Amino acid sequence: MDWLNKRLVFEKFTKESTSLLDELALINNGSDKGNQEKERSVDLNFLPSVDPETVLQTGHELLSELQQRRFNGSDGGVSWSPMDDELLAQPQVMKLLDSLREQYTRYQEVCRQRSKRTQLEEIQQKVMQVVNWLEGPGSEQLRAQWGIGDSIRASQALQQKHEEIESQHSEWFAVYVELNQQIAALLNAGDEEDLVELKSLQQQLSDVCYRQASQLEFRQNLLQAALEFHGVAQDLSQQLDGLLGMLCVDVAPADGASIQQTLKLLEEKLKSVDVGLQGLREKGQGLLDQISNQASWAYGKDVTIENKENVDHIQGVMEDMQLRKQRCEDMVDVRRLKMLQMVQLFKCEEDAAQAVEWLSELLDALLKTHIRLGDDAQETKVLLEKHRKFVDVAQSTYDYGRQLLQATVVLCQSLRCTSRSSGDTLPRLNRVWKQFTIASEERVHRLEMAIAFHSNAEKILQDCPEEPEAINDEEQFDEIEAVGKSLLDRLTVPVVYPDGTEQYFGSPSDMASTAEHIRDRMKLVSLKRQQLRHPEMMTTES
Repeated sequence: MDWLNKRLVFEKFTKESTSLLDELALINNGSDKGNQEKERSVDLNFLPSVDPETVLQTGHELLSELQQRRFNGSDGGVSWSPMDDELLAQPQVMKLLDSLREQYTRYQEVCRQRSKRTQLEEIQQKVMQVVNWLEGPGSEQLRAQWGIGDSIRASQALQQKHEEIESQHSEWFAVYVELNQQIAALLNAGDEEDLVELKSLQQQLSDVCYRQASQLEFRQNLLQAALEFHGVAQDLSQQLDGLLGMLCVDVAPADGASIQQTLKLLEEKLKSVDVGLQGLREKGQGLLDQISNQASWAYGKDVTIENKENVDHIQGVMEDMQLRKQRCEDMVDVRRLKMLQMVQLFKCEEDAAQAVEWLSELLDALLKTHIRLGDDAQETKVLLEKHRKFVDVAQSTYDYGRQLLQATVVLCQSLRCTSRSSGDTLPRLNRVWKQFTIASEERVHRLEMAIAFHSNAEKILQDCPEEPEAINDEEQFDEIEAVGKSLLDRLTVPVVYPDGTEQYFGSPSDMASTAEHIRDRMKLVSLKRQQLRHPEMMTTES
């Protein structure tokens, strides 16, 4: 039974090992580099029918059994030698084991090479998938995106579309990172014959991915620059709209301070517009520079038309803003001129009102302080000359006020303002001037009468022996008395204005003092008359 069991195991091992050796030889020989590619591909997909490890294990166990000495197990454990066929089977088993180990070692190397080749082919396939997508659909997506939008909303929509494109690319970039790690691991543990191919794949993959990433970044930067450009353009447009709205509203400031505040606000807004336009030019030039570099990754596509549209749009926006700013500047100049005219108008009105006040003060001074008529003809003539100079001052004041009011009329016509608070200044000026003229004429009449009175009285009162016939003229005495009485009567008559109001020169005491002086002079003249009539009285009443 022992021999029979060994014999069965030996025959099974011989059959399996022989069959396995044929299969391994076929696989190993098919993996030789000298064979055709077609045969190689078929053999590499062929697997042994039995497990080489199991066959080798069976052979080792069989050889160990064949080499053991047998004992009968009784009568003290007497042993005997193996049979002849067992001795002949040992070298056959050993030869088969050596052949199996040799072929199996070659087979393991073939499997390792096949696994490495399979892994390399899978990596190559994935690399080509990444490359083909990036250079195919990925590049087509970027080729189709060249615009920059014509507003903030349009640029934001393009940015959102670009983010979707980036999201799709990021999935393939993740595959690139994984493949790059696998290739790096193979390069560290790979054979010399695979290094060139692996490095070539790695370089190809890296070039495509980095180029595509650069294009995505360039596009993102371009859209960001476009968004900033349109943002600055929108802000500048709003500033120009605000300035234009301010300029289109007609203003009616109440005083010079309001005008200065308005002018300051206009200058600040115009300065802000200048700063905004300068910022727009800087953003626009930067965007134009980026667009000029866009052709460097156009994949041979003619981007002249697309770039021209973008360039025309940017330049059009900047030119439009420049024109709008120029129009606003022109309107600011007009508004500034108008404001300065209003300042002149307010100044003319103020000065005209001041002229009225000055004329009123002169009238008041005429009535209250210009009341003396002089003690003699010489003093009265001096007073008359002073009064004429005083009238010249009043005339100049009146003329000055008239000129100012005429200037206000011209300014109002230029400013197209029909209703002004200074509309009552001219009637006031004319009214005060009329009152002053009436009072001045009355003052002149009184001074002229006083001169006539004093001159005639002084002629009579002076001792003139050479002209006795002149002194003896009774008509002169009558004339002096008549002039004196008329002057006294005139002192009691008030100045009557066109509106019916009355005004006296000085106070009643001033009037009484002047009248008393005239009466004293009339008494002297009357006494002189009596002396001439009765010479004998000259001695006693001298």
